[in-house]
Amino acid sequence: MNSRRTFLAASAGAIAGVALAPGVRLIELASGRSPEAAASAKNRWGMLVDTTRCMDGCTACVSACATENHLISHGRPRTDAQWIRKVELRDKRSGHAFAAPVMCQHCAEPPCVDVCPTGASFKRADGVVLVDRHICIGCRYCMMACPYKARSFVHEETHDQNPDVPRGKGTVESCTFCVHRIDRGGVPACVEACAKDGGGALVFGDLNDPASEIAKRVAVEPTSAIRADLKLGTAVRYRGI
Repeated sequence: MNSRRTFLAASAGAIAGVALAPGVRLIELASGRSPEAAASAKNRWGMLVDTTRCMDGCTACVSACATENHLISHGRPRTDAQWIRKVELRDKRSGHAFAAPVMCQHCAEPPCVDVCPTGASFKRADGVVLVDRHICIGCRYCMMACPYKARSFVHEETHDQNPDVPRGKGTVESCTFCVHRIDRGGVPACVEACAKDGGGALVFGDLNDPASEIAKRVAVEPTSAIRADLKLGTAVRYRGI
């Protein structure tokens, strides 16, 4: 019996170390660091979406996300991975229309984490919600639990990946706030693209830092969360909805 247990333990360790993408474990960054290594509870990364500056028809954020994360379209909109999408909305009472990008809202109380049976869905110390694809079994409970429809299932084989953003068939994925960028002091690709080619509608930063632009604006400008009634403590705030 002891020998059998030893064998099973060794086998489990070997399986845990299998590379699901060439040369890289799916939960690790190319530098070999865990995505939690740079996370600190003193930070609370968040995004402000100013819909008054989000231009109709502009898809700079969507295109930048797809390029950064190598999200390849296979011509099947219902199953293609899309970590950020533009939604056109209209208030039936006032007739006011606006566009807004929707992505993972990086909740303080993420339902996706609550329902995950393996712990693959998890929240970093800085509030960024991620998926450890190394232990994701593809059950898709998290997709059903997410009220924002922000998660995608990888149906296709993945090729020509960004080594900073390894992906794997049969797993669930969603917006990561580009942790590989923010851990190096940068901003998400969508924010960079919006500032360059869009209307500058996206502001990213540390909500816990009162000196940051996002904290200053959230403090003085009226903002709201999508489905605020759920009280999930989203890190993405919207102005003008």
